[in-house]
Amino acid sequence: MMTKVAIVFLLTVSVFMMGSCAKKGETGQSGYISVTKFDPARDAAKDIQAAIAEARNSGRRVLLDVGGEWCSWCHLLDRFFDDNADIKRFMHENYVVLKINYSKENKNEEILSKYPPIPGYPHFFVLDRDGAFLYSQDTGALESGDHHDREKVYEFLKTWAPPKK
Repeated sequence: MMTKVAIVFLLTVSVFMMGSCAKKGETGQSGYISVTKFDPARDAAKDIQAAIAEARNSGRRVLLDVGGEWCSWCHLLDRFFDDNADIKRFMHENYVVLKINYSKENKNEEILSKYPPIPGYPHFFVLDRDGAFLYSQDTGALESGDHHDREKVYEFLKTWAPPKK
């Protein structure tokens, strides 16, 4: 009997801890849950509305990162941010970053039709804190040879970051 009580207690604590470890907004200040993977099952329109609400609450802009798990350059871009922690930190301090899936399973055509055509993947769209479109960035222009260029990426992020108050 004592073993069953202990197991139930441990399971309850484990479930509670897993729930409290869910990834909060990039700054950890709200209940916003970041979309960090290209997922064809997600509702991109709802995700964008949630990102806009978070941007309003935090004074950041929204950075839509459009691509797919099939996209090798998308994975290289993720690795670039992982390898350049200062740029990644700057990005999350200034943007609510949201991955929008584009794949044969779900092209998200309805929501993506609201923005300029995408010439290649990954692709960035910058929205202001109210969701108004500001800029379309072909990430190919941020590359140098077989990698993303640190200065080009950082300059893009600095250029479109919200003005400092």
